[in-house]
Amino acid sequence: MNHFVHLHVHSAYSLAEGAIKVQDLVQLCVKQGMPAVAVTDSSNMFGAMEFAIEAAKNGVQPILGAQILYTDEEYQLVLLVQNEQGYRNLSRLLSDAYMEGDALSKPLVSQEELKTYSDGLICLSGGPKGPINAHLLHKQNDKAEQEFLYLKQCFDGRFYTEIQRHGWADEEAVEEALIDLAYKHDVPLVATNDCYFTEQEAYEAHDALLCISEGRYVTEEDRRKVTPEHYFKSAEEMQALFRDLPEAVQNTAVIAQRCSYLLTPIEPILPAFETEEGRSEFDELKAQSEEGLKWRLENFAHDADDQAYFERLEFELQTIKDMGFPGYFLIVSDFIKWAKEQDIPVGPGRGSGGGSVVAWALKITDLDPLELNLLFERFLNPERVSMPDFDIDFCQDRREEVIQYVQAKYGRERVAQIITFGKLQARAVVRDVGRVLQMPYGQVDRLAKLIPNNPANPITLQEALDGDPDLRLEIKKDENSVKLIDIALQLEGL
Repeated sequence: MNHFVHLHVHSAYSLAEGAIKVQDLVQLCVKQGMPAVAVTDSSNMFGAMEFAIEAAKNGVQPILGAQILYTDEEYQLVLLVQNEQGYRNLSRLLSDAYMEGDALSKPLVSQEELKTYSDGLICLSGGPKGPINAHLLHKQNDKAEQEFLYLKQCFDGRFYTEIQRHGWADEEAVEEALIDLAYKHDVPLVATNDCYFTEQEAYEAHDALLCISEGRYVTEEDRRKVTPEHYFKSAEEMQALFRDLPEAVQNTAVIAQRCSYLLTPIEPILPAFETEEGRSEFDELKAQSEEGLKWRLENFAHDADDQAYFERLEFELQTIKDMGFPGYFLIVSDFIKWAKEQDIPVGPGRGSGGGSVVAWALKITDLDPLELNLLFERFLNPERVSMPDFDIDFCQDRREEVIQYVQAKYGRERVAQIITFGKLQARAVVRDVGRVLQMPYGQVDRLAKLIPNNPANPITLQEALDGDPDLRLEIKKDENSVKLIDIALQLEGL
């Protein structure tokens, strides 16, 4: 029976630091028969939803968590989500760490806030970069014990002493004292491997990734490194590594059993749009649309068939009502009208939203969909129910004013901005790897330019290799080029 569960894993969402893609992580667990796994990315839960869905789909228990930076000393702790309250508390800790600190500094969690939002979370002591190990390493045993007892108090019955064995001298130097502290204060041990890549052979590629992230060269010694042991070890390997501490391995399964939260997608929740007393959102939308369409026809469509426009308007309004989106149209119209009143340049409309007469009437777009023969069904279709999505272009110099207006009107807690992840694509990853390997620029540039560049339909490095004998021939000319491509193939897509 498999009695080991990985509880300290960095996925590719530990940006430019972790090299394990979520899908690969789940398949590793399936292949090795691991019933559960935790993802503990560095100061974020960016991959939580993707991970939860992918793991559950494959019969693996997803344990959400994060490796946080603790106090101004930037110690590391690992927090694991037990239940919904724990998920909300970890979300709060991470959000506050980014929002309330200096934007240029690292996202730090204070002692006080950790204690305030500890409910529903299991805490692991953080390994060699945790506060207790750090104090023990500097012979500050009293400080170590004081911090140990503080964390034990914060996480009553939910604090574990994390033991790691990657072969680092710092780990070996404090292990005995750390175990003594755990036994003295009756805090269970837990064995973890701080995973950054899938298999030992991926160490060199991961080392190059760290160099890309920090603008360093692989030949430099005074830089951040991990060891070849920081890979996703099998249960058998972990049991052998900790054969003298079997309870530390068994406790990984105990912790997995204590975590029971499954993150699932929810539909978007729109704030209510304030209307005149007694008037529904749909009645408000209908009144504004009819009034706006009359204005459009009088000013911009003098020779148009008014009946055709009002028939189309009626059809669209009914669809919007049936799909439950009157409030969405009112909200978008409101902030676009406000922006135009403030002389903030707004685009005329882009994407499928240009096919809506309601949007034209509400001044969301400036395109006449009937004149241009545009279909409303491309934007909203009852047979394909999904949240409508207007593509809106604001002047970049003043777009922040629009965001501030929306936050002020609906509440900051109801307004989110969506993150975009850049990825290492074929040409870029070849150039980046060539740089950190300190290969001649001309050689790297020649290889990169042999890779087709089509932003609209980018091809992968493997596809380029499969389809271009000249590229394969160029690579074979030099063993450094072979090494570059081997590493680039492993890092592409991160």
